[in-house]
Amino acid sequence: MDSPRVLQVKLTIFTKTNLQLIRLNFSDLNLSPALQNTVADMGLYAPTPIQAQAISPALQGRDVWATAPTGSGKTLAFALPLVQLHELQPRKTNFRRPIRRLVLVPTRELAVQVGDVLTHLSYKPGLKVAVVFGGVSINPQMMDLRGGADIVVATPGRLLDLIDHNAVHLGEVQHLVLDEADRLLDLGFAEELQRVLALLPPKRHTLLFSATFAPEVEALAANLLLDPVRVTVEAFEGHKPDITQRAIAVDDKKRTALLRHLIAEHAWKQVLVFVATRYACEHVANKLCKAGIHAVPFHGEMSQGARQDVLRDFKTGLCHVMVTTDLASRGIDIAMLPVVINYDLPRSATDYTHRIGRTGRAGAHGDAVSFVTAHALAHWKLIQKRESLSLDLDQVPGFEPVDEPPAPPGNGGVKGKRPSKKDKLRAAAGLG
Repeated sequence: MDSPRVLQVKLTIFTKTNLQLIRLNFSDLNLSPALQNTVADMGLYAPTPIQAQAISPALQGRDVWATAPTGSGKTLAFALPLVQLHELQPRKTNFRRPIRRLVLVPTRELAVQVGDVLTHLSYKPGLKVAVVFGGVSINPQMMDLRGGADIVVATPGRLLDLIDHNAVHLGEVQHLVLDEADRLLDLGFAEELQRVLALLPPKRHTLLFSATFAPEVEALAANLLLDPVRVTVEAFEGHKPDITQRAIAVDDKKRTALLRHLIAEHAWKQVLVFVATRYACEHVANKLCKAGIHAVPFHGEMSQGARQDVLRDFKTGLCHVMVTTDLASRGIDIAMLPVVINYDLPRSATDYTHRIGRTGRAGAHGDAVSFVTAHALAHWKLIQKRESLSLDLDQVPGFEPVDEPPAPPGNGGVKGKRPSKKDKLRAAAGLG
């Protein structure tokens, strides 16, 4: 067997080869004939680069650490191996289904999306996929898990709730997938994830998938894996999402008026607007509604039913603008979404990548517009540096900014409106 380092080099070369000349199809990836037929029924004949590189190692039982752009087909890259692994290892009794395959995701919407893909691939009636997440009653999920499940897709918090209710046992899990792994490894989920990992068998097959892996989570990811195949699919020229990025300088108090102007000027019928807080979701959506634009908020304090209704209405065009936090920056696939607006800049360059990745999917063209206020100018420069961007700040007639940038902070650190954790530690140590 090739060493991990040699295999990684081969995969990297493969990624940058002209994919038009390779002519791979799903039959080249050791998938079963039944799964090949299922994929063909979905209208898919050639694997995407991430699928071409990740499926075979996963089927061989290798740990996989995969990084690929948004919209590149990562879900199918781990869903196909999970279904085939079940086919190769069917349960021994009809009365008990030990949970052998577990997929962890950070959001309810992504749980539903991944569950739908796995269910669609489950061509055999005997395969049971359970999808569990918070924001809804736990009782129906407990009932659904009576007798177990073959594959469980879960958010960490609800999974722990079910474990506390003795409805789920993880002692027989053989295959673990972390989708949007960098988010799950971040501080917001770290404690819950560690509790789940402690309940899993130490010997298991682990797959990590995400569009980005920030440097601070690289070491955490490496500790979860044993001799992994590292797959990195870069959005190289000719295969980059077709997204036109634009930055507009505007005063803080004129952003909503500018947003209304742009919607009218470009006749956008579907706009995803990112803001910084849940309060801003409600506030901006209400202002747009008063101006005659059908806008709805979408944030984590809404019930799951309300969130599903908003997503459905937005996807089907019943509402034109969805104002959201970073809740919608990952795992939500909105076909042919024409434009994303950063009303507030994201806290990090990584979040910027995920936000604009909601548009320009599946070969469609998309636009990404960022509003840059005087206060956020230094942060915008930092995002540009980390994303290797060079965008001139546009001005829209009638909305020319007059506010002046604030004086730089004494500690020199700039990241959003609040000092970072590192800045606070430096200040406490007298280094600021």
